[in-house]
Amino acid sequence: MFAVLSKKGRYIHAVPFPWKVSIVAFMAHPLLMKNDLQSSLEAIRVLTNDPFFDMIEVNLLSDDVWRQLEPVIKNSGVDLAIGLQPMTTAQGYNPASIVEQKRKEAVEALSQAIRKAAERGVRKVGFSSGADPGPDNREAAKDSLVKSLKELAAFSSKLGVSLILETFDRDWDKRQLIGPIREAVSVVEEVRQEYNNIGLLWDLSHAPMLGESPEDLKIARNYLSHIHIGCTKKLPDGKLMDWHPGFYRPGAINGVEEVSHLLKVLDEINYVGAIGFEVKPEEGQHWREVVEAAKGVLYTAFAKLVF
Repeated sequence: MFAVLSKKGRYIHAVPFPWKVSIVAFMAHPLLMKNDLQSSLEAIRVLTNDPFFDMIEVNLLSDDVWRQLEPVIKNSGVDLAIGLQPMTTAQGYNPASIVEQKRKEAVEALSQAIRKAAERGVRKVGFSSGADPGPDNREAAKDSLVKSLKELAAFSSKLGVSLILETFDRDWDKRQLIGPIREAVSVVEEVRQEYNNIGLLWDLSHAPMLGESPEDLKIARNYLSHIHIGCTKKLPDGKLMDWHPGFYRPGAINGVEEVSHLLKVLDEINYVGAIGFEVKPEEGQHWREVVEAAKGVLYTAFAKLVF
Protein backbone atom coordinates (compact mmCIF):
# COMPACT_ATOMS: atom_id res chain seq x y z
CA MET A 1 0.00 0.00 0.00
CA PHE A 2 1.07 3.59 -0.56
CA ALA A 3 -0.46 7.02 -0.01
CA VAL A 4 -0.03 10.43 -1.58
CA LEU A 5 0.58 13.38 0.69
CA SER A 6 -0.55 16.99 0.46
CA LYS A 7 0.41 19.80 2.82
CA LYS A 8 -1.96 22.68 3.54
CA GLY A 9 -0.67 25.09 6.11
CA ARG A 10 0.49 23.13 9.12
CA TYR A 11 -1.52 20.06 8.15
CA ILE A 12 -0.47 17.10 6.04
CA HIS A 13 -3.22 15.10 4.38
CA ALA A 14 -2.59 11.48 3.35
CA VAL A 15 -4.79 9.70 0.83
CA PRO A 16 -4.17 5.93 0.73
CA PHE A 17 -4.26 4.18 -2.63
CA PRO A 18 -7.62 2.34 -2.57
CA TRP A 19 -6.63 -0.77 -4.52
CA LYS A 20 -4.14 -3.54 -3.91
CA VAL A 21 -0.99 -3.19 -6.03
CA SER A 22 0.51 -6.21 -7.77
CA ILE A 23 3.32 -6.88 -10.22
CA VAL A 24 3.89 -9.55 -12.85
CA ALA A 25 7.18 -10.86 -11.49
CA PHE A 26 8.01 -13.02 -14.50
CA MET A 27 7.73 -10.00 -16.78
CA ALA A 28 9.72 -7.68 -14.54
CA HIS A 29 12.44 -10.32 -14.16
CA PRO A 30 12.20 -12.53 -17.28
CA LEU A 31 14.60 -15.19 -15.93
CA LEU A 32 11.71 -16.38 -13.76
CA MET A 33 10.28 -17.83 -16.97
CA LYS A 34 13.40 -19.95 -17.31
CA ASN A 35 13.11 -21.23 -13.73
CA ASP A 36 16.53 -19.80 -12.96
CA LEU A 37 16.76 -20.34 -9.20
CA GLN A 38 19.19 -17.58 -8.29
CA SER A 39 17.37 -14.93 -10.35
CA SER A 40 13.98 -16.13 -9.13
CA LEU A 41 15.03 -15.84 -5.49
CA GLU A 42 16.46 -12.38 -6.12
CA ALA A 43 13.29 -11.14 -7.78
CA ILE A 44 10.88 -12.60 -5.24
CA ARG A 45 12.90 -11.39 -2.25
CA VAL A 46 13.08 -7.86 -3.63
CA LEU A 47 9.41 -7.67 -4.60
CA THR A 48 7.96 -9.29 -1.48
CA ASN A 49 10.05 -7.01 0.73
CA ASP A 50 8.82 -3.91 -1.08
CA PRO A 51 5.90 -2.46 0.93
CA PHE A 52 4.54 -0.97 -2.28
CA PHE A 53 3.28 -4.39 -3.36
CA ASP A 54 0.35 -6.34 -1.93
CA MET A 55 0.38 -9.11 -4.54
CA ILE A 56 2.93 -10.94 -6.68
CA GLU A 57 2.01 -12.63 -9.96
CA VAL A 58 4.28 -15.52 -10.94
CA ASN A 59 4.37 -18.12 -13.68
CA LEU A 60 3.88 -21.79 -12.91
CA LEU A 61 7.36 -22.41 -11.52
CA SER A 62 9.05 -25.80 -11.46
CA ASP A 63 8.69 -27.84 -8.30
CA ASP A 64 12.38 -27.37 -7.44
CA VAL A 65 12.22 -23.58 -7.72
CA TRP A 66 8.86 -23.42 -5.94
CA ARG A 67 10.23 -25.28 -2.93
CA GLN A 68 12.85 -22.54 -2.53
CA LEU A 69 10.47 -19.66 -3.14
CA GLU A 70 7.48 -20.86 -1.14
CA PRO A 71 8.78 -19.89 2.34
CA VAL A 72 9.93 -16.49 1.05
CA ILE A 73 6.49 -15.73 -0.38
CA LYS A 74 4.45 -17.12 2.49
CA ASN A 75 6.53 -15.42 5.18
CA SER A 76 6.11 -12.08 3.42
CA GLY A 77 2.33 -12.06 3.76
CA VAL A 78 1.75 -10.84 0.19
CA ASP A 79 -0.99 -12.37 -1.93
CA LEU A 80 0.03 -14.68 -4.75
CA ALA A 81 -1.53 -15.21 -8.16
CA ILE A 82 -0.38 -17.37 -11.05
CA GLY A 83 -0.33 -16.31 -14.68
CA LEU A 84 -0.75 -19.11 -17.20
CA GLN A 85 -0.75 -16.70 -20.17
CA PRO A 86 2.52 -18.20 -21.48
CA MET A 87 0.63 -21.47 -21.98
CA THR A 88 -2.03 -19.88 -24.19
CA THR A 89 0.33 -17.58 -26.09
CA ALA A 90 3.91 -18.86 -26.36
CA GLN A 91 3.15 -22.56 -25.81
CA GLY A 92 0.14 -22.54 -28.11
CA TYR A 93 -2.49 -24.23 -25.96
CA ASN A 94 -5.78 -23.04 -27.39
CA PRO A 95 -9.00 -23.42 -25.35
CA ALA A 96 -10.83 -21.74 -28.23
CA SER A 97 -9.69 -24.21 -30.88
CA ILE A 98 -12.41 -25.35 -33.25
CA VAL A 99 -10.55 -28.67 -33.52
CA GLU A 100 -12.08 -30.61 -30.63
CA GLN A 101 -9.01 -32.68 -29.84
CA LYS A 102 -6.83 -29.56 -29.56
CA ARG A 103 -9.47 -27.86 -27.41
CA LYS A 104 -9.53 -30.86 -25.07
CA GLU A 105 -5.72 -30.89 -24.89
CA ALA A 106 -5.72 -27.23 -23.88
CA VAL A 107 -8.37 -27.78 -21.21
CA GLU A 108 -6.44 -30.73 -19.80
CA ALA A 109 -3.14 -28.82 -19.70
CA LEU A 110 -4.75 -25.79 -18.07
CA SER A 111 -6.60 -28.01 -15.59
CA GLN A 112 -3.37 -29.64 -14.47
CA ALA A 113 -1.73 -26.23 -14.08
CA ILE A 114 -4.71 -24.97 -12.07
CA ARG A 115 -4.54 -28.05 -9.87
CA LYS A 116 -0.86 -27.39 -9.15
CA ALA A 117 -1.63 -23.74 -8.40
CA ALA A 118 -4.31 -24.81 -5.92
CA GLU A 119 -1.91 -27.25 -4.27
CA ARG A 120 0.41 -24.30 -3.71
CA GLY A 121 -2.33 -22.30 -2.04
CA VAL A 122 -3.04 -20.00 -4.98
CA ARG A 123 -6.64 -18.91 -5.46
CA LYS A 124 -6.38 -16.71 -8.59
CA VAL A 125 -5.19 -17.95 -11.97
CA GLY A 126 -5.09 -15.96 -15.19
CA PHE A 127 -4.78 -16.97 -18.85
CA SER A 128 -5.85 -15.83 -22.32
CA SER A 129 -8.33 -17.16 -24.85
CA GLY A 130 -5.98 -18.77 -27.37
CA ALA A 131 -5.29 -17.81 -30.96
CA ASP A 132 -7.78 -16.01 -33.19
CA PRO A 133 -8.69 -18.23 -36.18
CA GLY A 134 -9.75 -15.28 -38.34
CA PRO A 135 -13.16 -13.77 -39.08
CA ASP A 136 -14.62 -16.81 -40.87
CA ASN A 137 -14.24 -19.09 -37.84
CA ARG A 138 -14.41 -16.55 -35.04
CA GLU A 139 -17.94 -17.30 -33.86
CA ALA A 140 -17.25 -21.03 -33.77
CA ALA A 141 -14.08 -20.32 -31.79
CA LYS A 142 -16.06 -18.28 -29.27
CA ASP A 143 -18.41 -21.22 -28.81
CA SER A 144 -15.39 -23.46 -28.20
CA LEU A 145 -13.97 -20.98 -25.72
CA VAL A 146 -17.23 -20.80 -23.75
CA LYS A 147 -17.32 -24.58 -23.63
CA SER A 148 -13.72 -24.72 -22.36
CA LEU A 149 -14.26 -21.97 -19.80
CA LYS A 150 -17.30 -23.75 -18.38
CA GLU A 151 -15.29 -26.95 -18.01
CA LEU A 152 -12.40 -25.09 -16.40
CA ALA A 153 -14.71 -23.10 -14.12
CA ALA A 154 -16.42 -26.28 -12.96
CA PHE A 155 -13.06 -27.90 -12.24
CA SER A 156 -11.63 -24.81 -10.54
CA SER A 157 -14.65 -24.22 -8.35
CA LYS A 158 -14.01 -27.54 -6.63
CA LEU A 159 -10.50 -26.36 -5.80
CA GLY A 160 -11.56 -22.90 -4.62
CA VAL A 161 -9.79 -21.21 -7.53
CA SER A 162 -11.06 -18.17 -9.45
CA LEU A 163 -10.28 -17.84 -13.16
CA ILE A 164 -9.30 -14.58 -14.83
CA LEU A 165 -9.51 -14.27 -18.63
CA GLU A 166 -7.17 -11.61 -20.01
CA THR A 167 -7.98 -9.62 -23.13
CA PHE A 168 -5.17 -9.40 -25.70
CA ASP A 169 -4.74 -7.78 -29.11
CA ARG A 170 -6.26 -9.52 -32.09
CA ASP A 171 -4.51 -7.86 -35.04
CA TRP A 172 -0.95 -6.91 -34.10
CA ASP A 173 1.20 -9.24 -32.04
CA LYS A 174 -0.30 -11.95 -29.82
CA ARG A 175 -3.43 -12.13 -32.01
CA GLN A 176 -5.70 -13.79 -29.52
CA LEU A 177 -9.39 -14.46 -30.05
CA ILE A 178 -10.31 -12.30 -27.03
CA GLY A 179 -9.93 -9.59 -27.98
CA PRO A 180 -12.21 -6.56 -27.64
CA ILE A 181 -13.66 -5.95 -24.18
CA ARG A 182 -17.24 -6.05 -25.45
CA GLU A 183 -16.72 -9.58 -26.79
CA ALA A 184 -14.91 -10.58 -23.62
CA VAL A 185 -17.90 -9.49 -21.56
CA SER A 186 -20.22 -11.51 -23.79
CA VAL A 187 -18.12 -14.66 -23.33
CA VAL A 188 -17.79 -14.35 -19.54
CA GLU A 189 -21.45 -13.40 -19.20
CA GLU A 190 -22.40 -16.70 -20.84
CA VAL A 191 -20.08 -18.69 -18.57
CA ARG A 192 -21.46 -16.92 -15.50
CA GLN A 193 -24.91 -18.25 -16.24
CA GLU A 194 -23.56 -21.45 -14.70
CA TYR A 195 -20.36 -20.52 -12.82
CA ASN A 196 -19.44 -17.37 -10.91
CA ASN A 197 -15.74 -18.04 -10.37
CA ILE A 198 -14.55 -16.21 -13.50
CA GLY A 199 -13.79 -12.59 -14.32
CA LEU A 200 -11.83 -10.43 -16.74
CA LEU A 201 -8.38 -8.88 -16.78
CA TRP A 202 -7.96 -5.70 -18.83
CA ASP A 203 -4.46 -4.45 -19.59
CA LEU A 204 -3.76 -0.78 -20.36
CA SER A 205 -0.77 -2.04 -22.37
CA HIS A 206 -3.10 -3.71 -24.85
CA ALA A 207 -5.52 -0.78 -25.20
CA PRO A 208 -3.70 0.95 -28.11
CA MET A 209 -3.61 -2.33 -30.05
CA LEU A 210 -7.34 -2.86 -29.48
CA GLY A 211 -8.36 0.73 -30.13
CA GLU A 212 -9.78 0.91 -26.61
CA SER A 213 -9.59 3.36 -23.73
CA PRO A 214 -10.47 3.12 -20.03
CA GLU A 215 -13.94 4.45 -20.86
CA ASP A 216 -14.67 1.11 -22.52
CA LEU A 217 -14.39 -0.57 -19.12
CA LYS A 218 -17.75 0.84 -18.09
CA ILE A 219 -19.50 -1.99 -19.93
CA ALA A 220 -17.34 -4.49 -18.03
CA ARG A 221 -17.82 -3.09 -14.53
CA ASN A 222 -19.54 -6.23 -13.27
CA TYR A 223 -16.92 -8.56 -14.74
CA LEU A 224 -13.53 -6.99 -13.97
CA SER A 225 -11.35 -9.02 -11.61
CA HIS A 226 -7.90 -7.59 -12.30
CA ILE A 227 -6.18 -4.69 -14.07
CA HIS A 228 -2.69 -4.42 -15.56
CA ILE A 229 -0.90 -1.20 -16.40
CA GLY A 230 2.01 -0.86 -18.79
CA CYS A 231 2.87 0.16 -22.34
CA THR A 232 2.51 -0.91 -25.93
CA LYS A 233 5.74 -0.68 -27.95
CA LYS A 234 5.49 1.29 -31.21
CA LEU A 235 8.25 0.43 -33.66
CA PRO A 236 9.72 2.95 -36.12
CA ASP A 237 7.70 1.38 -38.96
CA GLY A 238 4.47 1.94 -37.01
CA LYS A 239 3.91 -1.63 -35.90
CA LEU A 240 2.49 -2.09 -32.40
CA MET A 241 4.02 -4.85 -30.29
CA ASP A 242 3.00 -6.40 -26.98
CA TRP A 243 6.50 -6.05 -25.51
CA HIS A 244 5.60 -4.20 -22.29
CA PRO A 245 8.50 -1.72 -22.31
CA GLY A 246 9.04 0.41 -19.24
CA PHE A 247 7.23 3.72 -19.04
CA TYR A 248 8.80 6.51 -21.14
CA ARG A 249 11.11 4.18 -23.01
CA PRO A 250 11.52 4.89 -26.77
CA GLY A 251 8.29 3.93 -28.53
CA ALA A 252 6.38 3.26 -25.31
CA ILE A 253 2.71 4.24 -25.54
CA ASN A 254 1.05 5.22 -22.22
CA GLY A 255 2.20 7.41 -19.38
CA VAL A 256 0.98 9.29 -16.34
CA GLU A 257 -2.03 10.82 -18.11
CA GLU A 258 -3.29 7.48 -19.40
CA VAL A 259 -2.83 5.78 -16.03
CA SER A 260 -4.58 8.65 -14.23
CA HIS A 261 -7.48 8.39 -16.67
CA LEU A 262 -7.69 4.66 -15.97
CA LEU A 263 -7.75 5.24 -12.20
CA LYS A 264 -10.52 7.81 -12.64
CA VAL A 265 -12.69 5.34 -14.53
CA LEU A 266 -11.98 2.53 -12.06
CA ASP A 267 -13.06 4.82 -9.24
CA GLU A 268 -16.24 5.75 -11.12
CA ILE A 269 -17.24 2.11 -11.64
CA ASN A 270 -16.38 1.14 -8.04
CA TYR A 271 -13.73 -1.35 -9.09
CA VAL A 272 -12.48 -3.39 -6.11
CA GLY A 273 -9.81 -5.71 -7.57
CA ALA A 274 -6.04 -5.28 -7.74
CA ILE A 275 -4.00 -3.12 -10.12
CA GLY A 276 -0.78 -4.72 -11.33
CA PHE A 277 2.29 -3.55 -13.22
CA GLU A 278 3.30 -5.50 -16.31
CA VAL A 279 6.60 -4.00 -17.43
CA LYS A 280 9.70 -5.64 -18.88
CA PRO A 281 13.32 -4.48 -19.05
CA GLU A 282 14.75 -3.88 -22.49
CA GLU A 283 18.28 -4.65 -23.56
CA GLY A 284 20.78 -2.88 -21.32
CA GLN A 285 18.24 -2.15 -18.58
CA HIS A 286 18.42 -3.50 -15.06
CA TRP A 287 15.11 -5.10 -14.15
CA ARG A 288 14.59 -2.92 -11.11
CA GLU A 289 14.73 0.23 -13.25
CA VAL A 290 11.42 -0.56 -14.95
CA VAL A 291 9.83 -1.48 -11.62
CA GLU A 292 10.83 1.79 -9.94
CA ALA A 293 9.73 3.82 -12.97
CA ALA A 294 6.32 2.14 -12.91
CA LYS A 295 5.91 2.86 -9.20
CA GLY A 296 6.64 6.52 -9.87
CA VAL A 297 4.07 6.65 -12.67
CA LEU A 298 1.36 5.12 -10.50
CA TYR A 299 2.13 7.45 -7.59
CA THR A 300 2.01 10.54 -9.83
CA ALA A 301 -1.12 9.36 -11.64
CA PHE A 302 -2.93 8.86 -8.34
CA ALA A 303 -1.79 12.25 -7.07
CA LYS A 304 -3.23 13.89 -10.20
CA LEU A 305 -6.52 12.12 -9.54
CA VAL A 306 -6.96 13.15 -5.91
CA PHE A 307 -5.39 16.64 -5.75
